[in-house]
Amino acid sequence: MLLDWYSLSHVVHGLLFYGALWLIARRWPVKWRFLAALVIEASWEVIENTPFVIDRYRATTAALGYNGDSVLNSMSDIAMMAVGFLIARKLPLWAAVVLIVVLEIIPLFVIRDNLTLNVWQLIAPNGALQSWQSAR
Repeated sequence: MLLDWYSLSHVVHGLLFYGALWLIARRWPVKWRFLAALVIEASWEVIENTPFVIDRYRATTAALGYNGDSVLNSMSDIAMMAVGFLIARKLPLWAAVVLIVVLEIIPLFVIRDNLTLNVWQLIAPNGALQSWQSAR
């Protein structure tokens, strides 16, 4: 798929990468920070499609039938991160924070998943949370 509910989480990646890179590499020109964000996101897309991570997703997250992303979906995810990064560059901090909250709340209510829950379940799986997510 070109876009899905998880596309919103990749926009959040871009917002977060912009903020993190501003904090740790603020002296870098924005084009270098953007390139670093692209490299990080592209690296994650490769790692996310390894058998280890796919199996982990299937075992611990709401993505029980996950088979990995298509090349088209991975490219779209990278583009969504770029959109988030570029939006963050133009927004005041308070607006970027509000946007992150909104982009986390929408999929939480629609698909019972978001970036926060996805990371939580990958790092420290919680059975009760997995049951709640499965009750779509």
